[in-house]
This record gives sequence, structure tokens and C-alpha cells, in this order.
Amino acid sequence: MNSEQINVGLRTVAHIATYIDELKLQAHRLADAIPPQQRGYFTPEEENATRALLISYWQSRCALLDVVTTFRNDRSVDKRERPAAFLVAFAAAIVLVDAARFIRETVHENSVVRSKLNEPAEEFGIPAGVYDQIQQSLVSTRNAWRLYFAVKYFEDHESELRTLAENADLAPMMAIIDRLIDRLDVSISQFAQAKMRTRGGQLLRKITHDILGQALYGIQKFGSTLIADQYAKPGHRPQLPKTVMQQLDTFLEPGDILMVRKEYALTNYFLPGYWPHAALYLGNAEDLTELGIHNHKNVQPRWATLTATNQGRSQKVLEAMKDGVHIRSVETPFSSDSIVILRQKLTRTEFSFGLARGIAHEGKCYDFDFDFRSSERLVCTEVIYRAFEGVGNAHFDLTTRVGRPTLSGSDLIQFALAGKNLTAVAAFDRNYSEDLVTSTEAPQLISSCLGLKSN
Repeated sequence: MNSEQINVGLRTVAHIATYIDELKLQAHRLADAIPPQQRGYFTPEEENATRALLISYWQSRCALLDVVTTFRNDRSVDKRERPAAFLVAFAAAIVLVDAARFIRETVHENSVVRSKLNEPAEEFGIPAGVYDQIQQSLVSTRNAWRLYFAVKYFEDHESELRTLAENADLAPMMAIIDRLIDRLDVSISQFAQAKMRTRGGQLLRKITHDILGQALYGIQKFGSTLIADQYAKPGHRPQLPKTVMQQLDTFLEPGDILMVRKEYALTNYFLPGYWPHAALYLGNAEDLTELGIHNHKNVQPRWATLTATNQGRSQKVLEAMKDGVHIRSVETPFSSDSIVILRQKLTRTEFSFGLARGIAHEGKCYDFDFDFRSSERLVCTEVIYRAFEGVGNAHFDLTTRVGRPTLSGSDLIQFALAGKNLTAVAAFDRNYSEDLVTSTEAPQLISSCLGLKSN
């Protein structure tokens, strides 16, 4: 655990807390506008609107769970960073509980809506029984007694934590806690004390760390119980083999699209496709200078970030993750189990124009709506779309999903396999190869991963 991971958590929780409030307003407007309980069914437009809200909520919920489960145990967090990590994780847990309670308060008496919320949305990786799963997590006695340690630590150390939160970055976390901590009352007061009498001693015997360690452990276990087993594997750390990373160091070119997959990662859960996540490769300072965009108005204010070195690597990507669109080290997409490199058929001038245009979106929030009608917030594949759509021969057909124009990782892969303005030039998957494969072997490996027959 390092400061950057905590910063990612800070940005994610602050954004999602505000975003959940927006979803609540949308849900109220939708509930006032449609009468499915009285009518007994949804019109197609109402169904799309309801499922769109579900998708937005489920994606943001998964992102919060990803933050919470990042804090796997207190040993993974530097002692100096543990109080800050606690504030981030505790705020994330409170937002999760508040959102679950809101859903219950809004739709529990409406059997038609409850049934709709329990339907799967396979194109977005959402399983059946979402409403039931969320409500089970809300009333779970086990979750309540796990959060008990966090509540107790906060109450016992509130003065110290408030002093810490005077830091401008942490202030939003304390504001969230102050605003929503009462939403924990039902979970804690109804179930925690009884459960502590029967199970609390068992947990205390398992944990040999201090009270802050117990608080972090409790929050992490709370998050872990909300995730299906197939999306989490304790101890798994996605990382490309060193030999593959070394091959990519010399193979990648600015403008390449990096499609990646992390096995057992929660981030796969709210994005469709075998390679659900995309990053735009920028290269290093030398590459950008050769392209002639180092003095571009979009690039110059970000030059210090673009030229920074991380873990010995100077190459950068532009990538939308749960904390927003940021220039990151190539180490981020390299922390994966599988990768595909897609190359666009553009000239040097066109690449320069597209990269500079894409960098202008740096700093925007993540788009949990997965909606391409606006560029105010961007999902990972939208970074590619906003950078290169209409540049030279680059064109990305959008697909309507639940009434929204979208572009998924699977769409990009299929474009490449069909030779549509993209070429799959390299691929690695530890289930099928030991090294990076290139040329004609790359599409064959991709087809194998997808279970397709190679032409």
C-alpha cells in the first residue's frame, strides 16, 4: 500500500459519493414519472431507464468495493499511512451502506421494480438477483459486527482523525462520514452487539494487531463478503512476466491501444468482455517530442507528469479508471494477466493530433453511466474514442446498450479481428503462451481466448 493507492481511493470515494446523490435524484424522478406497480409492467422506455440506473449504481458499487478490498489487512499499509487509509475505507463503506439502504427505502414496496432489479444485465457483467444480494448485505449480522470495529475506532479516535482530516485531500472523507454515519445505525445497533457476543471473540482471537488494524481488517472483510468468490482470489497480484514487459518496452508505439485483463479482479466485474479495460499508450518524453506535440497547449501543462519516472519506467498511458482519467505509468496496464496491443492505421501527423486531443481529457471523472453521449465523464474506451474518432480513417461504430451509445473492449477487439481500422499486432495470455506473440499469431491467440475459430 502506498500514498498513490490512497490518493486513488480518495478521488474515487469523493467522486462516487457525489455521483450516488445524483443517482438518487434520478431514481426519485423515475419513481414519480412511472407507475409500473399500478400498471403491472414497464414500457420499453421505462425499462431502459430503470436498467440504466441499475448499471450506473452497480458499477459505482463495484468501484467502492474495489477501494475497500484494496486494504487487505493492516500489514499492507505503511504505519504512517494507516489513519488516512482508514478514513478512505470507512467513508467508502458508509457510502455503500447508505446506497443499499436508499434502494430498499425507494423500491422495496414495489414488487414490479424489485423483480426488474433482480434481472441480469449480461452485457454489463451484472448477475441475476442484484436487489436481493444488496439487501442481504444490508441486514447481514456478519457484516454488522465486522463494521463494529471501524465504528468503535472512529468513536475512540475521532479527535485525532478530525485533526488529520484538516488536510485538504482528506477533508472530503470526513465530510462524507459526518453526513452519512447515521446510516450505519440500523446495521450496527440492531445486529452488532448480539453478534459480538457470539462471534466477536473469535475475530479478536484471529487478529493480533492493534485496534486500528482490527478496524481496517473489519472493513476489508465487510467488502470481501459483498463480492462473489469468482471475482476475488486472496493473494493474487496481476502482473505481466518480466520478459513480456521487456518485449513490450521496445514494441509499443505512441497511439497503441492496450487492452488488458486482470484475473479475479473486481474491475472485470463491471466492464464487459474478456479484455474489459483499455489504455492509450503515449510513450515517453522523447516519443512525444518526436511527434512534435511537447509544446502543444494540451500537453505543456502536463509535461512534468508526462516526463516523470515511475519504478524505472518513463513510458506513460492515458487511462480512465475508477478515480478518473489520468496520465499514469505504463506499470498500471502492465499489472495485468493478459494483454492485447491494437494498432491504428494512421499517419504520424494523425497520431500527433489524436494524442494531443486525448490528453485534453486528463483530469475528468470516470463515467459510471458508460454513456458516450457526453464527454463530461469518460469510461476507459471513451478515451480512445474521444482521442481518435474522425481522425484520418479512424471510426468506431457505437453500439446501443440499454438505450445508451457505447463502445466496449469487446467491440474494439472485434474491430481488430475484422481488420476495421485496427490491427491486433501483439498479445499475451498466460493460459495460452509464455511470451508475447506478434504478427499473425496474435489474432490466433485472441481467437483462442475468445473461443473462436481462427480464419
